[in-house]
Parts: sequence; C-alpha cells; structure tokens
Amino acid sequence: MSETFTQGATIAAIATAIAPQQGSIGIVRLSGEQALEIAKTLFHAPGGRQVWESHRILYGYIRHPHTQQVVDEALLLIMKAPRSYTCEDVVEFHCHGGIMPVQQVLQLCLELGARLAQPGEFTLRAFLNGRLDLTQAESISDLVGAQSPAAAQAALAGLQGKLATPIRQLRTACLDVLAEIEARIDFEEDLPPLNEPEIIAEINHILEKLSRILATADRGELLRTGLKVAIVGRPNVGKSSLLNAWSRSDRAIVTDLPGTTRDVVESQLVVGGVPVQVLDTAGIRDTVDIVEKIGVERSRSVAQAADLVLLTIDAGAGWTPEDQEIYEQVKHRPVILVINKTDLLKAAEKTEIQSKIQNPGSKIFTSAAQSKGIEDLEKAILEAVNAGNLQAANLDLAINQRQAAALTRAKAALEQVSATIGNQLPLDFWTIDLRGAIQALGEITGEEVTESVLDRIFSRFCIGK
Repeated sequence: MSETFTQGATIAAIATAIAPQQGSIGIVRLSGEQALEIAKTLFHAPGGRQVWESHRILYGYIRHPHTQQVVDEALLLIMKAPRSYTCEDVVEFHCHGGIMPVQQVLQLCLELGARLAQPGEFTLRAFLNGRLDLTQAESISDLVGAQSPAAAQAALAGLQGKLATPIRQLRTACLDVLAEIEARIDFEEDLPPLNEPEIIAEINHILEKLSRILATADRGELLRTGLKVAIVGRPNVGKSSLLNAWSRSDRAIVTDLPGTTRDVVESQLVVGGVPVQVLDTAGIRDTVDIVEKIGVERSRSVAQAADLVLLTIDAGAGWTPEDQEIYEQVKHRPVILVINKTDLLKAAEKTEIQSKIQNPGSKIFTSAAQSKGIEDLEKAILEAVNAGNLQAANLDLAINQRQAAALTRAKAALEQVSATIGNQLPLDFWTIDLRGAIQALGEITGEEVTESVLDRIFSRFCIGK
C-alpha cells in the first residue's frame, strides 16, 4: 500500500461524473475524522436549524468560510461511523451538477484540511475497516464498469458474497485438513492413526469445487471486456448496411459506390447479455488510392485482432476468388460467413450458393437492406461463444484474472498434496503445499494479501469510489 493510503487523514473527492450540462447533481464525498467538522464549517441550514444526527439529510447552503459568500444551494448527507461505506464518519455534499459548483466545494474541503482521495481509496478504507472483503471491493469496480445487464448481475452477485462464501468454505476445509495432519505430527502417540483415505477424499472434494469456480474465469473476462467482432469482406457487399441494421442506427455511410468506408466504424451492442464491440471495416481489395489503402490495412489489422470475424459476401456474386483470398487471411480466427443481399435471390439460388461455399464455419443468410437475418446472426455469435467455452454454467459467479490466478495456484498446490500422499512421503511434506493452497485462497478474499496487490487493485478504481 502506498504511504498516502495508510495515512488516517480525512479524504475528499468528487463522487459523480462531471460534465457541463450533462448532470443535474454532483456529489462531493468526505471520509475521516474531520469530515463532520468540515461540513459544519461550510454548510448552513436556513434559520440555523442544523441537527447533526447520523443518516439525516439536511437542506441548506454552502458558504465560503471567510467571506460567507454562497457557493451553492445543496443537500448534506451525514453518515457517522461505523454505519457508513468506509466505517468512518462520511458526509456528502449533493450540489448542482456541472463543473464549477462541485469543484469549488471540493477546493474548500481541501483548504479546510481534507486530502484529495487516491483512486479507490474510499473502497480501500471500507476493506481495511472490515466493511467489505476483497472480492466485494472488486465487484464494486465491476459494477461501475458493467457494459451489460449480465455483467451487472454478476458483479452484484460478487457484492452479495456469492464468490467469497464458497472460497472461505474451501479455505476452512483446507485448514481443517491441515489441523488434522499437524495434530498427528505434534501428538502422534496420543491420537489414533490418520485416516488417509478420508484425507484424500476431502482433498478431491475441495479440488472438484475449486475447479467449478475456476471454470467461470472465461465468462468473467467476457462479461468485463466484451467480444470484439469485425465485419470484413470485399467492397460493396453490404458491410456498412449490416452494421446499421444490426445497431438500428446510421453509424456507417451506405452508398452503391465501392470503397465508401475508408476507416473502421465502431458500434457497441449487447447480444445475449454479452457486450459486443462491432467493427465495420473498409472493403479489402487492391487499390492505388492512398487513403483507401490505409483503410484496407487497418481492416486487416482489425480482423487479425478480433475475437470473431463476420466474413460478408454478396449473395448475388456468390463465392468469388477475392472472397477466398480474404478467407485465407482470417481463417485462423473464429469465422461466421454472412451471405448478404439475399433479398435479391430466390430460394433455389440460396441453396445453390450454400452448396458451393466450402467455409467450415456457420453460414448465415441476411438482407441488411430489409433488416432480415439479424436474429440468426446473433444466435450464431452466441453459439460461437459457447463453442469457445466462454459461457459458464453458473451465472452467479464470474471470477476475474487475479482471482483465477490465485485459484490456479491453489489447485496446483492441492494436486501436489495428492501426489505427495501417493508417494508416501512424511506428513511434514503434506503440510507444505496445503499451506500454499490456504494462502492462495486467502489472497482472493483478502485474508492474506500484500500491499502491492492492494495498490494494483485499487489504483484501477475511479477517484470518488
């Protein structure tokens, strides 16, 4: 933990996003021993009727402490320790939205002795004071940054302890096994022999539960970062029309002229609870136009980095040598073939085209001009996600990379315990890896965690949280 984190000073920060004419309320939050004193200095209720009781909302004015000039009309929320987010005295000034009111109030708080909070310092104090465990703290960050209802639901599950509870149970089970073994080491003559089959069965039971939780890592990463999908193909096959129909907007310019899209156009969507970043790329072809050539190179780069490629072809033209060439460039990525402009074809012609295309992936027929086939496309995308084992069965759990790394270490340690038992090594050797598993599980909830880990976790938070 950095030195500023460990200081007991009163901290202050703007706790809401601030932009001109973009919010009706702006909040300045304080936490610490001086929070109430600063609030009493700045805040004045009409008629002087101020009752400084916990969990009350006061109406009044914020005044400059020296000039008594009114800075803003505001509400004041009072939450005395320990019944607050940080378990310290907390006050919040609910000001008018915009840049100036909240910045002026924050500056006055700093002049009266508060310190500007570090990123995540309010939540860090909540963790250090026992208000939250580390999984709940990380879930708060995930909830703030959630890009879909499913991501928000997974974050709420973590905040409610649905990850911490099973992790603590596994750690307690490991501690119980360790206690049994150490008791035999210390009091071998006074206790009956260790029930080795029972110990092995308990370790296997712990490993089974641990593996189920670890299987949610890919889903957690998917919910947090989303799926990057690139629409690629020759010029004028309807890529931009497909993006517009899918996003129900006019994000991309659509004309009959090949090469209209010169750069990557992005749209954010949610498909089956999964955030999807859709990238419409310039048509890939050989060209002497310098600007278009740059767009084509960017298209190739986007396709190489995408999680999923929608290779779009013109149904009227069928599978051309140019389509085959593009396919060769992207076939190492998961590919869905989108056969667009099917409104211009008859049913028999669709069957004929499909039989000629040898692409091994999914084939979806669409008519972007008529917004047809979009549901089939989304279904194919979700099937591709499931095929990649990114859809975990347990929707309540979605661990992050840090938690997955700790669980992987715990699993490896327990597997080594099983190997040690199988090799008939002395009991002292059993305890070494058991302690490693216990430590790794404790890192997840914060029962055993280093200052550098805390710095890394909370530095990713916004300042007001």
